[in-house]
Amino acid sequence: MTATVLAMMLWGLPQYDPKPRTTSVLSEPRVTVTAETPGLINPRGSYGERLSTERFDKSLRVVVNSVVFRSAGQDLTTAGTYIEMGSRLVEPVLLGLAVLAVRSQVKR
Repeated sequence: MTATVLAMMLWGLPQYDPKPRTTSVLSEPRVTVTAETPGLINPRGSYGERLSTERFDKSLRVVVNSVVFRSAGQDLTTAGTYIEMGSRLVEPVLLGLAVLAVRSQVKR
């Protein structure tokens, strides 16, 4: 999970949180509401700038929600989506192998 959090901090989280805009038009018999969410911007800057406490906190929440509850519910970059999918496959396998290793040591 530590590697996943680090990868999310560096490449998975967008540069800025997307702020949806809602506009509404009031016509006489009805109201038309349009919601637009701007596109996600890949993170820029040096790796040192990306390794901030704010990005650590957000990436930790995304990874824990992804592993434990199976739904991150966050807007991630394309790399972040693939990192999340990979961690959903790899982390339970590694946890199972760790349990088997402990079990074999206890049996001896």
